[in-house]
Amino acid sequence: LFLLLLLSLLCLRGRGQGFGQTRFICTSVPLDGDMCAASAPGTGSAEELKSTVLQLRETVLQQKETIMNQKETIRELTAKLGRCESQSVLEAPPGEPKGGGAGRKAGFSKNTMGDLSRAPAAETLSQLGQTLQSLKTRLENLEQFSRMNSSSQTNNLKDILQNKIDDLEKQVLSRVNSLEEGKLNPKNESEERGKIESTLTSLHQRISDLEKGQKDNRPPDRFQLTFPLRTNYMYAKVKKSLPEMYAFSVCMWMKSNASPGMGTPFSYAVPGQANELVLIEWGNNPMEILINDKVAKLPFVINDGKWHHICVTWTTRDGVWEAYQDGTQTGSGENLAPYHPIKPQGVLVLGQEQDTLGGGFDATQAFVGELAHFNVWDRKLSPGEVYSLATCSTKALSGNVIAWAEANIDIYGGATKWTFEACRQLN
Repeated sequence: LFLLLLLSLLCLRGRGQGFGQTRFICTSVPLDGDMCAASAPGTGSAEELKSTVLQLRETVLQQKETIMNQKETIRELTAKLGRCESQSVLEAPPGEPKGGGAGRKAGFSKNTMGDLSRAPAAETLSQLGQTLQSLKTRLENLEQFSRMNSSSQTNNLKDILQNKIDDLEKQVLSRVNSLEEGKLNPKNESEERGKIESTLTSLHQRISDLEKGQKDNRPPDRFQLTFPLRTNYMYAKVKKSLPEMYAFSVCMWMKSNASPGMGTPFSYAVPGQANELVLIEWGNNPMEILINDKVAKLPFVINDGKWHHICVTWTTRDGVWEAYQDGTQTGSGENLAPYHPIKPQGVLVLGQEQDTLGGGFDATQAFVGELAHFNVWDRKLSPGEVYSLATCSTKALSGNVIAWAEANIDIYGGATKWTFEACRQLN
């Protein structure tokens, strides 16, 4: 009996483990014969053979268990694949094949097992759209009322509605931004978000029209831009590009208390270089000026919620730069992109940092605060000219490359225009 068991297990070993060219020779042994003497040369003692038999038996049991586990895994994967295929058929867009071969592969780029449903995001955007439509209707009623009643009553209603719009705007933009951070970017949700942004822009423009009397009485440069939230879609765009410049002066009024860092007051990108000219204060870093990706740290201290006037001048010769805050020079340096002229035919954006030409905005680098009197010259201003700008002197010049005027600026995503008050306070 022992001999038969041994021969069976040896044959099983030969089949199950695939020893290539190995062959097993079976030798009959008389009942009174010597097992060791009858064994083939090198086969070892009876104890070794017995140990081998036990190892083979254990191996067979392990392989059997492995096969059972693999069968269970195959059943689970088959069930999941079935659910994936049924989901892809249900979610296939119009015009896409709903099953079979290459068609499913082309339209099925992501394994959706375990993904959360997109229904809550779409439902939230729908609710935001309905709320804004209701607000738009109320604004239309206010406009009609303003034509039928006295100006004092109109102003009271306008102020009440304006406060409500401001509160709603913060909620709407915050919720839309939260959806973006969740990386829910299907085409239909992007379209809905675009409609919401467009409606916000329209609302603010129409409220400005209600202030027509005030608007008609102010100069075209007496306005400021407000960026109340850190988003990747709220910005202003200067309608004209910069020319090729071998020197420049950039000056503006700013107010912010955003933390950490006020973000990017302006960025100028050209084809092939997104950081041609950028002013940025990001995270806990000091404010920096970037020219062709070369960086200089600026000694500004302006993140206190008060209006400050800043100017940065630069010449390509030796890359010499100067920084002015509130009319006083606070720093200077050289070797900032020396002998590299500012390139023309780019895009100038206020409030966002461009990673691509005219886009690629990152909410963490967005400007939060108020900005006014953004002017650009193609020369280095003198200290006296900078002081005149910072003190709102009547002798102050407008930029000969970019002049601050409402007709030169387009606003997007809910950024707003208000009457600029800083110079009025100084005077």
